[in-house]
Amino acid sequence: MLISVLIIVAGFVLLIKGADWLVTGASALAKKHNVSDLVIGLTIVSFGTSAPELVVNTVASINQHSDIVFGNILGSNVVNLFLILGLSAIIYPITVHSNTVWREIPISILAVGVLFVLTNGFIMTGANVLSRIDGVILLAFFAGFLYYIFLQMKTDRLDLNEENLKQMTNLKIWVLIIVGLAGLVLGGKLVVDNAIKIATFLGVSEKIIGLTIVAIGTSLPELMTSVVAALKKNSDIAIGNVIGSNIFNIFFILSVSSLINPVQFDPSFNTELYLLAGGTLVLFIAMFTGGRKKLDRWEGAVLLGIYLLYTGWLIAGEI
Repeated sequence: MLISVLIIVAGFVLLIKGADWLVTGASALAKKHNVSDLVIGLTIVSFGTSAPELVVNTVASINQHSDIVFGNILGSNVVNLFLILGLSAIIYPITVHSNTVWREIPISILAVGVLFVLTNGFIMTGANVLSRIDGVILLAFFAGFLYYIFLQMKTDRLDLNEENLKQMTNLKIWVLIIVGLAGLVLGGKLVVDNAIKIATFLGVSEKIIGLTIVAIGTSLPELMTSVVAALKKNSDIAIGNVIGSNIFNIFFILSVSSLINPVQFDPSFNTELYLLAGGTLVLFIAMFTGGRKKLDRWEGAVLLGIYLLYTGWLIAGEI
C-alpha cells in the first residue's frame, strides 16, 4: 500500500506540473497569435486549473468507475467551496463584485440543481444514471455559461506576463504543451489506478476515496491559485477561481464523463449535492452581512469548520 500512496503522490505532482506547463505553453502560443487575454482566461487558464479533474474523470469513466467520477467532481467542489474559499477568506477577507454575487454564484447553485434533477430521475433519461443525453444537456448549459462570460467580462484582463510569453520560442512552447499533456494523462492514470488499489486494500469504498484523497489532490491547482491570490489581496481571482471551477466541473467535466460512458449515480451522493447547494446559498447570503459584499475571516472560519466536520463524518462512516 505504501508504494500505491507514493505513486499517487507522484501522480498528483504530474497532474499539477502538467497543468502548469500546458497553461504556460498554450498561453504563450495564444499570445504569439494575438489572442486576447479574455479568450485565454476563459479557455486555457480555466481548462488548466480543472485539467486534473478532467483527466482523472476521463480515465475513471473509460474504466467505468462511477463512484470515482462523481466522488472526484462533487468532492472537488466541496473542497473548493468550503476548504479553499474558507482558507482564502481567513488569509484576507474577500470583497466581491456585484456581478459575481447576483449572477455567477446563482449560476453555481443552478449547476447543482440541474445535476440533481438529471441524476435523480426527474426527467425521462432514466433514474440514478447520468446518460449521454444528460451529458449533452450539461454541455449546453456550459456553452450558455461561456456565452454569458464573454458578454459580461469583455473589459477584464488577466496578468499573464505577456512579454515573457511572447518571447518564448516555438520549440519551447510545443515542448511545454506536449510534455504538459503527457504529464496530465500519465498522472491521471496513476492516481485513479492506485486510488482503486488503496480502496480495495483498506476495504474503503471508491466513493470515499474519490471524495477525499482524489478530490483534494485534483483541487491543488485551485488551492494554490486562490491562496496566492488571497496573499496578494486579489479577491476577484480568489473567489472567481472557486465559483468558476465549480461551474466548470459540473457543466463540462461531468458532461464529458457521461458522453464517454453513461455514469451510474449512487443516491448517497445527494448528501454532497445538498451540502453544495446549501453552502453556495450561505455564501450568497454572507455577501450581504456587514453592509458590504464581503466574505469576512469569521465566515471563512465557518466554511473551513464545516469542511472539517464533513470530512470527519465521512471517515466515521467508514469505521
